[in-house]
Amino acid sequence: MNTTTKQFVRNDGRTCTQVRPLSLVYNPFGYADCSVLLSIGDTKVLVAVTLQEGVPFFLRNSGNGWLTAEYAMLPTATRSRTPRDGDSGKKNGRSVEIARLIGRSLRSIINFKDIGERTITIDCDVLQADGGTRAACITAASYALQRALVEWQAQGRVPAKVKMRPIAALSAGHVANQLMVDLTQKEDNSAAADVTFVLTAEGDVVEVQATGEHRPLPWDSLVNLKEMTAVAMQELFLL
Repeated sequence: MNTTTKQFVRNDGRTCTQVRPLSLVYNPFGYADCSVLLSIGDTKVLVAVTLQEGVPFFLRNSGNGWLTAEYAMLPTATRSRTPRDGDSGKKNGRSVEIARLIGRSLRSIINFKDIGERTITIDCDVLQADGGTRAACITAASYALQRALVEWQAQGRVPAKVKMRPIAALSAGHVANQLMVDLTQKEDNSAAADVTFVLTAEGDVVEVQATGEHRPLPWDSLVNLKEMTAVAMQELFLL
């Protein structure tokens, strides 16, 4: 790890360990059981949570519930307009991969035997993208699911014994010979290696996606990135 990491100043004035400015709005609009509008710097995502009776065929008569996620970017979420998912007649591969990541992450923090045969759907829409969209969606989904769970229990839709362990996600990487957290799109594009960490408030690992874009990332650098991210992520949990 570069010893100057903490003192290094990035283009937006942050140190390597600082998260971009955060804002959170619950239920800004729509008819979802709960929705969250989360902004992390210039990345803005809207995540909605709904609960429906029934489960996919592979879980019928098992007594277990299920959670699934969808992810999409609005056409003008990036500087150059992109076609809507499905315009070509097939799903965007990147969107499918990210949706699976979101689903896996959220399924790890609830005991679905307690929910019964009901399906939770997480709908994630990126309104504006400037790096870390998958991480922002996971974090927003965790917020929304916590709030929705309280409402479902108050309404008697799920048993009171259903609990969840909050999680958050944040990007990190090796950029300009520095280890840093919460990458912007520009930083991500030039990163020698980039990582998405999904962690609990205690720093336990739910999932790690790491890629050495231009060269392998040393193991000790990955460990250092994880510790930096776990500390920086406390700001997300306090939100």
